[in-house]
Amino acid sequence: MTGPPELSPRDARDRYLDHRRTEASQKSIESWHYRLKRFVEWAEEEDITSMAELDGWTLDEFENYRRGSGVSPSTLNGEMQTLKNWLEYLARIEVVEDSLPEKVHVPEIPDGEESNDEMLDQADAYALISSFRKDPERYGTSKHALLELLWFTGARIGGIRSLDLRDYHSEEQYIEFRHRNGTPLKNDSDGERAVGLPESVCEVVNTYIENYRNDAHDGGRKPLLTTTQGRPSENTLRVWCYLATQPCLHEPCPHGKEREACEYLHVHHASKCPSSLSPHRVRTGSITWQRDCGLPAQIVSERVNATLEVIEKYYDKATARQRLEERRRPYIENLQLDFDIDP
Repeated sequence: MTGPPELSPRDARDRYLDHRRTEASQKSIESWHYRLKRFVEWAEEEDITSMAELDGWTLDEFENYRRGSGVSPSTLNGEMQTLKNWLEYLARIEVVEDSLPEKVHVPEIPDGEESNDEMLDQADAYALISSFRKDPERYGTSKHALLELLWFTGARIGGIRSLDLRDYHSEEQYIEFRHRNGTPLKNDSDGERAVGLPESVCEVVNTYIENYRNDAHDGGRKPLLTTTQGRPSENTLRVWCYLATQPCLHEPCPHGKEREACEYLHVHHASKCPSSLSPHRVRTGSITWQRDCGLPAQIVSERVNATLEVIEKYYDKATARQRLEERRRPYIENLQLDFDIDP
């Protein structure tokens, strides 16, 4: 029996991803594909045709290339860790030398740079939501409904996109996140959950369904949020979010522009507004706000489908003073002694 064939970087990547499909979510596969794509394209530009050509010097050259491209420390850390995991698989099936994975340098992330602290804070969220609720022309529109759902559930954009009309329960005031073909959840079936909604949010969603939702279908399903073509893509929802979080909706433009003539109102330029925020930043703000509202960490974890460790490290951005004033100070009275101590 002959040994394993020499695999090109592209073929080796595809084999690895196929191997992982049975044990990982589609979102994870897409993330790994994106990270390894950088290495594959770089290797092809360097005329590396076989994985057998890789050595410690080659790996260091790639890391220097990515570092020089200006990526953040967290991005570089993730790319190099994925590269190492990939090479460990290839070493196991003897496509590369056993020692090669250990030659991958996974740079540590400097303290304070594990995640981006930018988020939609409570004051801005209240102002934006209030501006939509008070404007009859914008109340219940697609952008308004999306912003309310993102803020009051803390869900990922993929989860919001997955919602069907049947997943929204107006009378009972909750929505269900279900893992289905074509609209997978981040953690597959483990991401399925029911999330309660305040009555005011249900009123917004009801108005959207009655007045703004297109009667569109998606493979026999009826999406909750729709465009004229059917279920919106994640990119379309991101654009809606960028447009819904522009501060000029409730205050003068902080960048000195006139709203009526601002190019950032166009769908192709909405993400360029320096003050608009992505769905991920709304999620971050929502999780911090839910904790500040007194919801126990475990309840928030279940609502947003994230572990306690992940919430603490990446999403909950309350300051030390906020944690004291809004979360711990109410319990100070529990520390009182029920008798006096003589001086």
